[in-house]
Amino acid sequence: MIRAVLFGLLFVGSAHAACPPTPAPPSAEQSAAWAAKAPDRGLLWRISRGGHSSYLFGSLHIGKADWAYPGPALRAAWAQTEVLAVELDPADVGAALAAMPRPEPLAPAQARRLDAQARAACLPPAALSALPAMLQLATLTLMEARRDGFDAGFGQDMMLLGWAKGEGRPVQSLETVQEQLDAMAPDAAELPAVIDGTLRQLRSGQMRAPLRRLAGAWSRGDLATLGNYARWCACADTPAEHAWLKRINDDRNLQLAARITALHGAGQRLLVAVGALHMSGPQALPRLLAEQGFTVEPLLPSK
Repeated sequence: MIRAVLFGLLFVGSAHAACPPTPAPPSAEQSAAWAAKAPDRGLLWRISRGGHSSYLFGSLHIGKADWAYPGPALRAAWAQTEVLAVELDPADVGAALAAMPRPEPLAPAQARRLDAQARAACLPPAALSALPAMLQLATLTLMEARRDGFDAGFGQDMMLLGWAKGEGRPVQSLETVQEQLDAMAPDAAELPAVIDGTLRQLRSGQMRAPLRRLAGAWSRGDLATLGNYARWCACADTPAEHAWLKRINDDRNLQLAARITALHGAGQRLLVAVGALHMSGPQALPRLLAEQGFTVEPLLPSK
């Protein structure tokens, strides 16, 4: 979630043909048509315990313009809940980022490669320099996704947050800004390999195919393909990359499950939106919640 929030803070566009294209906002007519015909996308479970139900939605942090509208199953889940729970509420981010100390400088060669990639993405000079390396890479990845029509502003999390704001629905964060930053940061031994691997994908254009595959798998609710993400993403090819991917996905799930359990146990009927990659593997959120005594019923993809 922090990636989408950061990208919103760094929104830029350019008409140059080599730049990632700036997404065009839909017209009123397009919005009305897409909202009326939106199909179900993603993954959805009903989770029940203690005499009431909440819903767990496997979201995607990027999307296409016509994806930013809920389908029938998600609309029904929204109508039966009263609180939106997300990984991180954007309202928590601005002050935390402003208070962050300036990151430790990277090795000069890596800093130059990051700067070169930022220029290739048509970002203004020094636009990312105040951010930790992993947030720079996250922003560059989101910029690259624009080349295939994806944008963080069209992600399901942002759509649900906008919907909640419009209705005055309470929003609960499942993590703090610092917890997300800590999860995203490789340790000192892993950092060079993770930076080099991501930059290699970006420079070569090899980031785009995995992003398209990820988005397609999410759109059709293909949990099996999502569960094998580490095998085909080209982002976990070294021990350091694999360890980092495990840290930002599986290792966060115990805490996410505990906080969902606490909020639900307080009597709140939740719509929980968490990235779809958290829904697979041995630490999958539906599995952890079942171990906490929830009855977990899959609703999407519908059979």
